[in-house]
Amino acid sequence: MNNVIGECPICKSDLKVTKLSCKNCSTEISGDFKLSKFNYLSKEHLYFIEVFIKNKGSIKQIEKELGISYPTVKKNLDEVIVSLGYQISDEDKVKRADVLEKLEKGEIKASEAAKLLK
Repeated sequence: MNNVIGECPICKSDLKVTKLSCKNCSTEISGDFKLSKFNYLSKEHLYFIEVFIKNKGSIKQIEKELGISYPTVKKNLDEVIVSLGYQISDEDKVKRADVLEKLEKGEIKASEAAKLLK
C-alpha cells in the first residue's frame, strides 16, 4: 500500500482526498476530505520530526544521529515550524542568528550560547 501524498507530482499544488474505502467490507465514501498538515510536509521534514520526537527534542542527540551541527538542527526545526503554518518571530530569528554568529566566531562559549538560546 502506498503512502498518502499531499502534493501533486505534476504541478505541485495541494491534493485533496475525494474517496475513502474500507478494505474489510468494501464500503466507499465519496466527498472532500481534509488531509492532516503533516501530509503536506516533505519526506525530509517528516524524517526530521521523527528523529526529533525519538530523541525527545534533545538537540545534542539530534546532532549526533543526523550528523549535523546545532545551527542546522535549529534551521531544520524552524523550517518544519513554518511548513506547519506557524510563524517564527523576527526577533527570535535575529537573536538566534546573532548568538550563533558569536559562537562561530568564538566570541562566546557553547555553554553561554546554550543559555542565551533557551
